[in-house]
Amino acid sequence: MSEVLDQSQSLPKLGRFRYLMGLYAENHQRLTRMFAPRDLSVGHFRSTIGDDLDLHLEVLASYPYTQELRLSYLLRDPRTGVPDPSAHLRCYHDAEQLEATHCYIGRRWQDVLGLNPQLPVLVGYRLRMNVFLGKWLEYLAEQGHSRFTLAGAPELAEDGAVIPADDHEAVLAS
Repeated sequence: MSEVLDQSQSLPKLGRFRYLMGLYAENHQRLTRMFAPRDLSVGHFRSTIGDDLDLHLEVLASYPYTQELRLSYLLRDPRTGVPDPSAHLRCYHDAEQLEATHCYIGRRWQDVLGLNPQLPVLVGYRLRMNVFLGKWLEYLAEQGHSRFTLAGAPELAEDGAVIPADDHEAVLAS
């Protein structure tokens, strides 16, 4: 992965932007092939493959051409309580693009970049986030996560309401 990042650092500005857009398209294909997010309603989903490391996919909002998602393991950073790693995603179905708007991997973007990063720094960070997302989605697919391992999990809602798994229907759209 560091080779990819090193190569992206030497790309001309327009080349870096094209590379980023290419990452968005590849990540959209990976996520769509794996989870078919357009078929999911707003809510919480759990993908279980039997490795005791369940994946949490949350559909935060759904619009005709766009969805806001969060992808994380059911692990929390002991210091902050934030799911770690986690990625907030914006899925543009009409343009077939998936953008990691921000990731949490031990630290928040403000801690890494500061509050007012310059444009080249921000583009470089977006490249790194989306390379990370692509590698993570590849890894998840190789481990066996798919739409067939995904089930509705309203008990994962952060509002504290826990609904026993036996008492809810899957919220996957058919």
